[in-house]
Amino acid sequence: YAVPRGDSLIDFLTYRMIMTSSGIEFSETTETPPYLANIEGCLRTTERVLLTSRARAWFTDQLGSALNLGTRVDTIVNDGNGVRVNGEWFNFVVDATWGHHHRPPIDLFYEPTILLYYETNGDFPAITMVDGPLCSIYPTEDPSLFTLSSVPHTPLGRYYDAAAAREALNRVDATVVRAKCAAMEAQVRRYVPGFADAFRFIAPQLSIKTKPTGAFDDRSCHVYKDGRVFSVMSGKIDTIFFAVERILSMIEAIPQGTDMPNMSTLRDELMTGATHTGADSA
Repeated sequence: YAVPRGDSLIDFLTYRMIMTSSGIEFSETTETPPYLANIEGCLRTTERVLLTSRARAWFTDQLGSALNLGTRVDTIVNDGNGVRVNGEWFNFVVDATWGHHHRPPIDLFYEPTILLYYETNGDFPAITMVDGPLCSIYPTEDPSLFTLSSVPHTPLGRYYDAAAAREALNRVDATVVRAKCAAMEAQVRRYVPGFADAFRFIAPQLSIKTKPTGAFDDRSCHVYKDGRVFSVMSGKIDTIFFAVERILSMIEAIPQGTDMPNMSTLRDELMTGATHTGADSA
């Protein structure tokens, strides 16, 4: 974590005090690394990169045939003691779409974003400029690929409707990507002068963040219950454990005797002529 001289909202000594009080392990660098400039001070931490591919493989193996990907969810209907998803009954539904299906009962907005991927042959750590409208260079699970993000330039707008945010993301073209590359590279070169020589742009990644309205960046985990649908706003990925505990406690609090009703589809099949049995059927 590097505190830029004059550009950070807080000075280096204040940031160091905040890190000390947080309990996060860190060490202070005795001098600014040679690839950085205009920096008041730096702190090294023991944070690590998430191995996304390995996580996907583990969950795929654990879930087996229960995992169903690539299925579009068009309808989620609370119906008494169960939930109907695309017409199929389930006991409960956990909506982890960040408010794109069930909007949580809080004041929030949708923020389309662009993250830039770069390739390098150099040996770089994660570099995050703090604190304020600054930028970050972050490694991925591929040692040669890094991301470049910027507080002022990564967002593509603010919308209070999920569909409008998706439309804005669909409007991103090559012109927008080039403009964002130019803006982010100009910003990061102030602190990493050799960025253009060390990194080569590969591609953008587009996504939508859902954020609670407010002047601070809320990374806490929130779970909301509507009937038998749970909406999760998970903050950072490690809060999945809190979300699990919260959902299980909510399920346990449901009064006994509210089991799911008879969900036989036989009547519907008979009315539509969908049921057919062979001559030798019992």
